[in-house]
Amino acid sequence: MTISTVAKKLTSIFLLIASVSATPLAPAQAVQKKQFRLAWTIYVGWMPWQWAAEHSVVKKWGDKYGIKIDVVQVNDYAESINQYTAGGFDALTVTNMDALSTPAVGGVDTTAVIVGDFSNGNDAVILKDKAKLADIKGQKVNLVEFSVSHYLLARALSTVGMTEKDIKVVSTSDADMVAAWKTPDVTSVVTWNPLVSEILGDKTAHKVFDSSQIPGEIIDLTVVNSETLKDNPNFGKALAGIWFETLATMIAKTPEGKAAREAMGKASGADLASFEAQLAATKLFANPKDAAAFARSPEISATMDKIRHFLFEHNLLGNNAKSVDVVGIQFADGKVLGDKNKVKFRFTDTFMDAAAAGKL
Repeated sequence: MTISTVAKKLTSIFLLIASVSATPLAPAQAVQKKQFRLAWTIYVGWMPWQWAAEHSVVKKWGDKYGIKIDVVQVNDYAESINQYTAGGFDALTVTNMDALSTPAVGGVDTTAVIVGDFSNGNDAVILKDKAKLADIKGQKVNLVEFSVSHYLLARALSTVGMTEKDIKVVSTSDADMVAAWKTPDVTSVVTWNPLVSEILGDKTAHKVFDSSQIPGEIIDLTVVNSETLKDNPNFGKALAGIWFETLATMIAKTPEGKAAREAMGKASGADLASFEAQLAATKLFANPKDAAAFARSPEISATMDKIRHFLFEHNLLGNNAKSVDVVGIQFADGKVLGDKNKVKFRFTDTFMDAAAAGKL
């Protein structure tokens, strides 16, 4: 697997919103289905989906509910979001920011059914030959523009009294990041693992800020089209069953657990040690009780408020957005941030609670 396939967290709003927003949504109709499609891309927190598909865990839970679930790898993260938003997939692995900025803003009502983890060091700001974040002032910073890397940079700058006016963002594909770093003109990058680990192998590279300093803000989710979920709740139950059974195997200190981690690492282009290092920089919610509790926590609301302000400031809530309230975000406790009449992004603890209670 090449680094170019490690596509995570690219916000594709500029490719999609115009076309989706301009398309009238058909009246909602109850549609019960027997076959579903989930799109996933390579990232440490999403590798369990492929393993589950290859080891019949997906089939087991699909059979339980009389449905079939196709777990499909999409090599480009942006494209996976595009295809989900266009209706090509029923479910998607995506970050909290990208779920809001693309499908939700584009008019596709989306529900986060699984809060899988949050980045706890996997995303980082790296400087060349400089060891302090303050040294970034005046530099060109290479990153995937409008992605969570961009958000991480903004949050990092705020901790040292700076804003984006103090630097210049250079939009760079994740596929080109390592090569760019090796050129003399590139002195600062913001990216995610495994690219972070590869760049830090260079003795000139210094990590000056990472996602562990903003814990709980870069969240990795499995989301489902809300109408599909409403009409087919068994799909949500099956997804939760698959996920937590697989995670239980993955984290186990057993030969089976080690083999699962090794297989996931290999599939992501990493060896076991590298994959486990990435897991260590990930706050994984392997216990459904913990996942549900985090979904209900005040942290989620506070984080989404920061994110919607970031998106609004960068004109990513739609060209006609007059305020951050243009899209409603509903949380597990029923509270809404933004327009209550235009809720398009939702968090639910229903399926994680069911998994915790053994009621799937």
